[in-house]
Amino acid sequence: MDLFRTTMKIYLVGGAVRDKLLQLPVTEQDWVVIGETPESMLKQGFRPVGKDFPVFLHPQNHEEYALARTERKTAHGYKGFSVDAAPHVSLEDDLIRRDLTINAMAMTPEGQLIDPYGGQQDLALRVFRHVSPAFSEDPVRILRVARFAARYAHLGFTVAEETRMLMTEMVNSGEVDYLVPERVWAELFKALNEATPSAFFYTLRACGALAKIFPELDNLFGVPQPAQHHPEIDTGIHSLMCLEQAALLSASPEVRFAAVMHDLGKAVSPKENLPHHYGHETHGLPILDAMCQRLRVPNAFKILAQQVMQYHTHCHQAAQLRAATLTDTLSALGAYKTANTLEAFLLACEADARGRTGFEDRAYPQADIFRRAAKAAASVDTSAALNSGLQGPAIGVAIRRLRIKAIADITNAA
Repeated sequence: MDLFRTTMKIYLVGGAVRDKLLQLPVTEQDWVVIGETPESMLKQGFRPVGKDFPVFLHPQNHEEYALARTERKTAHGYKGFSVDAAPHVSLEDDLIRRDLTINAMAMTPEGQLIDPYGGQQDLALRVFRHVSPAFSEDPVRILRVARFAARYAHLGFTVAEETRMLMTEMVNSGEVDYLVPERVWAELFKALNEATPSAFFYTLRACGALAKIFPELDNLFGVPQPAQHHPEIDTGIHSLMCLEQAALLSASPEVRFAAVMHDLGKAVSPKENLPHHYGHETHGLPILDAMCQRLRVPNAFKILAQQVMQYHTHCHQAAQLRAATLTDTLSALGAYKTANTLEAFLLACEADARGRTGFEDRAYPQADIFRRAAKAAASVDTSAALNSGLQGPAIGVAIRRLRIKAIADITNAA
């Protein structure tokens, strides 16, 4: 490493500099190289990895080294750029093309800060501010700002008003319409793993992007619910409150996704029935399916979200369910299989129950009812049914009857 530092002009850039100044853990380091060419990098043992512009891996520590570059907008979308990575490109030229001032700082290997665009000041102010008008050329930057909000909201960071206005202009001009599903999901996945994932959606909504990128969720805002059960009234607010509770209960992005998406069906409840939402558990399933298909959501996320959407009210009413209904619900959830997602389901349901104004700290004993029922049903000795001479579906009927009895015994005992 020292050899390269003495023969090349290199600077630590981006998130590593930002997080060092915030005194947060730095998980990976990216470097910018000034005055070199792809050929000179190869001669020094670096391995090329960049497809759209010259990025190389260090031969020993495998950290990324990118040639300083400028970009010129040539078409819509985040790939519509021509790149100039010639040796004459300066560090300042490279930094000004970045998204936010807090990401447009550099540091020498010796620790000297280079901050031409006020990133250090904006860190102190806890502000996300765009570096230049070129921010508006890449729609992915709207998603990135929202994801940074999810990461740093707990530190007090907010979006600068001029940046929010620029993001709104990007939405109104149609630039955001060129986002591709894979990139949307990639940023959402990262946001779901952050400390405050609800800030991702609030940031998108503040600039109008939520309606374009996640219309299914945006459609919930302004939809009322019964005040006695939902003092917050608004279904959209409730959905994000559920996400906040899920983030407190679980680090699982699948649980968090299921929690925020579980009430999509309330957007299509007939207006004459409001604030009630009869059948919203099943009305939302095709909406969820279409969204998952559009964004190419992985199956693990989709399946858990479907289960929570369809059966969350069953879980809330666990104490009132008949043993047969509880047996069948657990079967639909796959709870009798060795590998199951029952705990994830229960966490998302608990997040729903707590995601209401004034209910945030309320106990959720329904989850224990489901756990005890699942344990009782799974421990049933099925050998009698299997060896009884029954054939085909009759075996399943007999096993179901045994499970119902086992669940009835423990619920009656309680």
